[in-house]
Parts: sequence; C-alpha cells; structure tokens
Amino acid sequence: MTEHVDRSEPEPAAAPAGSAVTPADAADAARLVAFGLQPKLAPARDQEYTELLRRYRENPAFARLADAVAAGLGLVVLEVSPRAGMAVTAAEDSVFAVRMGDYARRTAADSADRFLHGLAHLAVAALAFPRPEDLADDSYIGRVTVNGVDAFVRQACRRLEERAEEQGENTDPATDAPGLEAAWRIWARRSATGATKDARRPAASTTGIVAKALAFLTDSGFLQRTGDDNGGTYRTTARYQLQVRDMAGSAALAELLELGVVPVTDGTATLLPAEDTDDLDLVADAGLPFHS
Repeated sequence: MTEHVDRSEPEPAAAPAGSAVTPADAADAARLVAFGLQPKLAPARDQEYTELLRRYRENPAFARLADAVAAGLGLVVLEVSPRAGMAVTAAEDSVFAVRMGDYARRTAADSADRFLHGLAHLAVAALAFPRPEDLADDSYIGRVTVNGVDAFVRQACRRLEERAEEQGENTDPATDAPGLEAAWRIWARRSATGATKDARRPAASTTGIVAKALAFLTDSGFLQRTGDDNGGTYRTTARYQLQVRDMAGSAALAELLELGVVPVTDGTATLLPAEDTDDLDLVADAGLPFHS
C-alpha cells in the first residue's frame, strides 16, 4: 500500500487570548490619527486624546494598529508623546500632502514668486533651528520675526553673491535654475516692503512672502504668533521641531546653513552682521539679535 501523505496547509496557530483586534480598537486607532491631523489641538486640552496617547505608549499592539492606520493614509508618524501629541507628516503621495507648488499657486501665479515662497520656508527653518543641538534639544524654542527672516535671507543673498564672484560664476543665473544660486538675485531685486494706497504690506514684497509663510505655518500648528513687533513675532512648537528634524538632511537647508550667516554661539540664535549693509534693502527695525 502507498502511505497517504497529507499535503494540506497546516492550520494557523490560534491567536493568543486578548490579542484579537476588534472594530472598537480600529476605531480608537483611527481616532488617534484623526487627533494627529489637528495640529493646533494640544493633548492636555482633550481627555480622550490624552487617554489614547497613553494607550499608544503602553500597549504595543495598539501602537502598531495606529501606525498601520497612519501608513494606510500616507502619513509618517514622527513622534507620539504628551508634548507633541501624535505628530504626523504626509508622504508625497498622501492625500493629505500640501505641496509647496500648490501652496504657492494659491498666493501667486508667477513661477519666480513660487520659488521665493519655497526659499522663505527654508529660511524660517534655518533661522528657527540654526544648530544641530537646537533640533536635538526637546526643550529648545526657536523664535523668528517677519522682518528678521527677510533680513536673514538678504544676508544669505549677499554671501551667495560673494561666493559666486569669488568662483567666477555667472552672477545672474536663470530664474528657473535649481539651488540657492538662482534664488538670491530674485530675492535681492524684490522690494522688502513696497507700498499700497492703504498702507498694507504687498503680498509680492519679500516681507509679504515671509508673512504668508509664517501664517501658513501657524495655521498648520508649527508656529505660534506671540506679538506684532518687527512685522510679527513667532515661536516654534514641538511639531515644527519634529518637522524640521525630518527635513534636516535636505541639501538646500544644509547649503543655506553652510553660508555662515548664522554663527555657532552660546546657544542663543543670532545672525552675523553683514560687512556692508548700506545696500541690503533691510526693512526698518528688522528685529535681529545681531551677534556682537
């Protein structure tokens, strides 16, 4: 007789008691992700949010479920903590992604202006967290102003111009060329404030562009407005620190920091004064903590 061989698939091992995911668990995980998509909501102000954060930290199975829900929505979990809540950022293919081109097109149709809006966001990140130590320190709070960011970019423009001249490069590159070298001419030529009949700040001025960037970051829960001095003063949030950590390896941010406009000091974010600021088109009372 031929021995019968059972080639059927083995029965799956029974799940340990209590490990099965219930619809209620899935709903709670989705609820936590939904809280994370409300960047202005502080965990301490919502008891349910606080409880879900505690459950995430203490229950690995629930944490994996919440991470899976976030991943399915095209979100990357940066941190889950009482200070930041469930901090998420959208992957490029996520329906929640806000692309810089889309953001800038809502502000201006000109391609050069869209380029300047991207530079403004880059400058805010560099000025808010000028050193690796600042990004690593959870207690560090960066502070920026509209006029200060504009002055910072104009100093960076001066450094880029000097570097181009020293290297014998074209000092008037095409506006659609990549990198910072293409940006400095456009920003330097643009008026810092401009003028309107009703004394409002023109959206196309460089301070108008910076103000738009800071307002967008505030609406996104990355900054908090603290006053009106120097065109508007802002402080960073834990979510923005996590966001900048995520983008810290970008070539553009590294290039901007390497210009040496922001020096390494005793921990206070400062700017080096330009050697000659007579033609920098700085706005009055730029509000910069210049290093002396």
